[in-house]
Amino acid sequence: MNRGFNTILAAQFFSSIGDNALLFAAIALLKSLSAPSWQIPVLQQFFVFSFIVLAPFVGAFSDALPKGKVMLISNSIKIIGCTAMLFGLHPLLAYGFVGIGAAMYSPAKYGILTEYLPPSRLVWANGWMEGLTVGAIILGAIFGGLLIGNSVDDFVALHIRSLRFNGGIDTAPEFAIFVILILYLIATILNCYIPKLPIEHTLTNRSPGFLLADFWRCFLLLWKDPLGQVSLGVTSLFWGAGTSLRFIILTWAAAALNLNMEEATQLTAVVAIGLAIGSVIAAKTVPLEHAVKILPLGIAMGLVVLSMVLVTDWRVSVLVLILIGTLAGTFLIPMNALLQHRGHKLMGSGHSIAVQNFNENLSILLMLGAYAMMIEAGLSVNTIVIAFGLFISITMTLLRNKHGHDQD
Repeated sequence: MNRGFNTILAAQFFSSIGDNALLFAAIALLKSLSAPSWQIPVLQQFFVFSFIVLAPFVGAFSDALPKGKVMLISNSIKIIGCTAMLFGLHPLLAYGFVGIGAAMYSPAKYGILTEYLPPSRLVWANGWMEGLTVGAIILGAIFGGLLIGNSVDDFVALHIRSLRFNGGIDTAPEFAIFVILILYLIATILNCYIPKLPIEHTLTNRSPGFLLADFWRCFLLLWKDPLGQVSLGVTSLFWGAGTSLRFIILTWAAAALNLNMEEATQLTAVVAIGLAIGSVIAAKTVPLEHAVKILPLGIAMGLVVLSMVLVTDWRVSVLVLILIGTLAGTFLIPMNALLQHRGHKLMGSGHSIAVQNFNENLSILLMLGAYAMMIEAGLSVNTIVIAFGLFISITMTLLRNKHGHDQD
C-alpha cells in the first residue's frame, strides 16, 4: 500500500468512527429526552433519507470535483450537524443533517478506489476499505457505548458540569457528541492530504432536470445489466436487513440476555468483528469474476439469524453474532466490488455509487419502517427476529436461483 491509499483509508476510518459513535450518542440523547421507543429506528431513517433524496445529485457532484475535495466538504457538513446536536437541535434533525454529509461522502470514498486502482485490485481494496470501515463500526460501537455509560456520566457531573464555560455539556451523551466532533475534525484534516486525481465522467449540463433524467438513465442501465442487477439486489438486501438487525440486537439483548444499554451497544460490535473476518476471507479467496458464486452464504446468514431466538446466554450470542457477521462480510465484499466494477464500466464511479446508495438506503428506510411498525404493533422481539431471518433467506434464495450462473 502507498501513502495516498493509506490516507484515504485513515480519513474513512475516523469519519466512520464518528458516524457510528454518533448514532449511539443520539440514541442515548433521545432516551434522556424521554422520546418514544419508535423514534430510535426512525433516527436512522432521518440519516438515510438524504441518501435517497440527494442520490440524483451527489453522483454528479462527486464526479465533477476531485474526490478528496468532495470528502473534505462532506466531513465539514458532518461537523456542522454534530455541532448543532451538541447545542440543542433535536437529535432526529441534527442526525439527519449529518446524513447529508454522509450522502455526499459515500460516492467519493468508493469512487476514488476505481480511479486510483486497476480493476484487478478492487476486491483487495474493498477488503481494506470495508475492513477498516468495519473496524470503525466496532470501535464506534464500543467507544459510543463507553461514552454514554455511567462512568462518563459521573465524570461529567464531577468535572465538566461545574465549569463556568462548559459548552453546554451537562450529560454523558453531550460529552460523547463533543468527542465525536473531534473525530470528524481529524477526518477533515486528513481529507486535505488525499491525492488529487483527474476528474472522470464530468457532466457539461448540471441543471436539476438534467441530473434527474441522467440519474434515472443510470438507474435503469444498472438494473438492466445482469451483474449490476444481482449485485444491487444483494447489497441493498444486506444493508436494509443489516441496519435493522443492528437495532433489533439492542432490543433482543435487553429482552433475551438482560443486558443494559451500554452492554447491548457493545454487543452490536460483535457482528462487525465477524464482518471484518469475512472481509479478509473474501479479499483473499474470492476473485471478482466468481463473485456471484458466493450467494448461498446469504441464505445461510438468514438461517443463522433465526437461531438467535434460541439463545439466552451472552457467550453463545457472541458466537452466533460473529458467525452472522462473517457470512455477511464474505458475500458482501465481492458483491460490492462487482457493483463498482460494472458501474464504473457503464457510467462512471460517482454515478453508479449514487445509484447504489439510493437502492441500499431505500431498502434501509423501508426495513426500518417495518421494524418501527412491528414495535408499535407490540410484536415480541423473537417474532421480529424470525421475520427478518426468513426474509433474508428467502430473498437470497430467489436471487441465487435467478443469477447463480451469471459471470463477468
